[in-house]
Amino acid sequence: MSNIENEELLRSYIKKNNNWGRWKSNSDSGTVNLITKSKVIEASNLVKSGRTVSLSRPWPKKATRENPEPANSYVMSTEDEVAGGAFDYISVSYHGHSVTHVDSLCHFWNKDGMWEGKAPKDEIKHDGVLSGAVDAWKNGIITRGILIDIPKHRNQPYVTQDNPVTDIELEDIIQKQNITISPGDAIAIYSGRELYAKDNQGTWGGHPSMPGLHASCLKFIREHDISVVIWDMLDVIPMHYGPEINVHTAISAFGVVLLDNALLEPLSIACEEENKFEFMITINPLVIPGGTGSPVNPIAIF
Repeated sequence: MSNIENEELLRSYIKKNNNWGRWKSNSDSGTVNLITKSKVIEASNLVKSGRTVSLSRPWPKKATRENPEPANSYVMSTEDEVAGGAFDYISVSYHGHSVTHVDSLCHFWNKDGMWEGKAPKDEIKHDGVLSGAVDAWKNGIITRGILIDIPKHRNQPYVTQDNPVTDIELEDIIQKQNITISPGDAIAIYSGRELYAKDNQGTWGGHPSMPGLHASCLKFIREHDISVVIWDMLDVIPMHYGPEINVHTAISAFGVVLLDNALLEPLSIACEEENKFEFMITINPLVIPGGTGSPVNPIAIF
């Protein structure tokens, strides 16, 4: 089947299976609606050893090709003869390839519109968005997480640009791990970003071509009613079907939470040592009214 035929089939699938209108008055929460109270309890029951693993990258203050707009942090202090205190100021442009963050449902759109088919010109204002903002998730995102370890499956150190992750491969890994995904689960797709960076001038992002996930993964995400996609590598670049149809389309079409630039190598190691690929995951965005996303420090709990 040609690339054009595959693209048309995927476009048709997205149009037929989008989640517009699925959650009515609570639509700004998107797939977080799939994380019911019983789902949170299910996730908490996975906790056995009490081991915790952060999935966040360090605050990226150094300018690199991957991080052309570094984060800022200024520390101040005051003191007198009896006491003192330290304070800091932080600022960051977090969308990109360096900061671990979640994208809210207003972050991406294509010619079909934003999440729920809304028009960007109507929803995006200078002081914040009117719908699909990150504060819809102010109570936190707590659910069952599942690691999908691509390097382990391929027996290779990392994903390459000429061999992106596909929906077929994701299905194959889940079957081999003998894990059943249920609605509301979060998937952490580890592609070996740290080892890739070591072999490629110290960075993964900021290159004219980058390894990552193929747009076909959209079908896997929708078929399994995934609530959150946690990934270290993002969309493969150049994108096979262009910037309109890629994994970020899961935001505008399905209402999925994307957690970009996760640090997943420690999670891969922990899963091996714990001999399990499922865990409880907690994600707590900042409460930013009208925000397009938020830096986060996700924690996996075993």
